Amino acid sequence: MLLSVLSAAGSDPDDKSTKPPTLEDAQESATNAASWVEQNWSTWLSIGLRILLIVAIAVVLRVLIRRAITKLIDRMNRTAQAVDGTALGGLLVNVERRRQRSQAIGSVLRSVASFVILGTAALMILGTFQINLAPLLASAGVAGVAIGFGARNLVTDFLSGVFMILEDQYGVGDSIDAGVASGEVIEVGLRVTKLRGDNGEIWYVRNGEVKRIGNLSQGWSTAGVDVTVRPDEDLEKVKATLTEVGETMAKDEPWNERLWGPVEVLGLDSVLLDQMVVRVSAKTMPGKALGVERELRWRIKRAFDAAGIRIVGGLPLQAAEETAPDPSAGVAAPSAYASSTSPQSLAASPIAPPPNLSK
Repeated sequence: MLLSVLSAAGSDPDDKSTKPPTLEDAQESATNAASWVEQNWSTWLSIGLRILLIVAIAVVLRVLIRRAITKLIDRMNRTAQAVDGTALGGLLVNVERRRQRSQAIGSVLRSVASFVILGTAALMILGTFQINLAPLLASAGVAGVAIGFGARNLVTDFLSGVFMILEDQYGVGDSIDAGVASGEVIEVGLRVTKLRGDNGEIWYVRNGEVKRIGNLSQGWSTAGVDVTVRPDEDLEKVKATLTEVGETMAKDEPWNERLWGPVEVLGLDSVLLDQMVVRVSAKTMPGKALGVERELRWRIKRAFDAAGIRIVGGLPLQAAEETAPDPSAGVAAPSAYASSTSPQSLAASPIAPPPNLSK
C-alpha cells in the first residue's frame, strides 16, 4: 500500500500516458482508422472477390467432375445389367464383378479429382494473400516423403490395388491362385482382396503381397479324364465307346454350353503290365472343368458297364470248380513226446538211482 501511494505521488501529472483517453484522442483514432480503410478497401475488396471466385469455380468444377464420373459408372453398370441373363452375359460378363470394379474405379477417380481441385484452390487462395508458398511446398514434400516411408506397406497395397482394378487382372467370381492363397474372389478392394478357399475359409490377401496371379476363370479351361482299363481290352472298342459318350454329352443340356469343343480321345497315356491308361480331354467354359470331368467319369463308367469293358481294380472271377481249402492243412502233427508212455518219452526220462546194496 505504501509503495503504491509513493508511486502515485511521484508520478508526473503532465504525463499523457497516464491520463485517461479524451474525446480528442478517440476522434483521432477513428480518423486514422477511417483513412486506413479508405486507402486499403479496394485491395481487400479485390482479394475477397478473388477468393470468392476461386472457391466458386472450385466447387462448381468439383461437382461437375464428380457428377460426370458418377454418370460414367452408372452407364457401365447399366451395360452390365443389360446383358445379364443372356448367353453373352453368362459367358463373358459377371454383373457383380463389373459393379465392384466400376465402383472402385469411380471412388479412385472422385478422390483424385477432389484432391487436385481443392488442393489447387487452397494454393491459389494462399497466393492471393502474398504468402510465400515455397517453404510450404517444401515442408509438404518432406512430410509426404516421411509419410511414404512410414506407411510404405499401405501405399504399396493401395497402388497395387489400383493397377489390379484398372488392368482387370481378376474380379468377383474368378478362381485365382495368388501364391499366398487360392480360391474364389468374393471382394476386390483397393488394399485387400478377399478369397474363399475350397473348404469355405476366407483369406484376406494384401494387394501389395501378391507377386503373381494365376486366373483360372479367364479364356477357357481344360477338362482331362484318365480312363484305366485292363491290358487285354479291345482298344478299338474302348475308343468307340468313349467317342460315343463324348458326342452324347455334347448334345445334352447344360453340357452343350459348357463344352467349347468336342470331347477328344487323345490315345494311350501309358501302357503297363497290368493296366492301360487312355486320356480323354475337352475344352470347357472357364471355371467349369471340374464339373465336366465328374460328368464324364459318370457317363464313361455307365457306358463301360453296358459295353462289358472292365476297369482296373475289379475283383477277378473265381472258378466254379475250385474246392474250398482244408482248414486242418495248416495244423502240425502231434509230437511223440506228448505221451509219457511212448518209447521216446521213456528214453528221454532221467535214469532212476540204483537200489541200496547194504540191506
